[in-house]
Amino acid sequence: VQLVESGGGLVQAGGSLRLSCAASGSIFSINAMGWYRQAPGKERELVAGISSGGSTYYADSVKGRFTISRDNAKNTLYLQMNSLKPEDTDMYYCAAAQYGITTVQAMCVMGCYWGQGTQVTVSA
Repeated sequence: VQLVESGGGLVQAGGSLRLSCAASGSIFSINAMGWYRQAPGKERELVAGISSGGSTYYADSVKGRFTISRDNAKNTLYLQMNSLKPEDTDMYYCAAAQYGITTVQAMCVMGCYWGQGTQVTVSA
């Protein structure tokens, strides 16, 4: 499975961005996909995830501002980010669960495929 992110960039606080993740390869086996973010020196954290059945998870810090969605026909995952804050500045990574999942929140416990990341920078 190959994942390619796009859509990151520089935006002012209060603005919006939409990240995209194009998936290719053996995607029929993917049970969940999601967006993680990581700042230098910190652990990677799950921002939002979605299962093949449509169940979603959002980190408390982004609830009400971010929306995750997927277009199965285009094999693409999206993250719509509104009301962006400077603390949302991070490298954002697309992930796809390698194995079956119990919950979306635990989607990468057994392993994930990862994209190369896209930088999101929010200025004050």
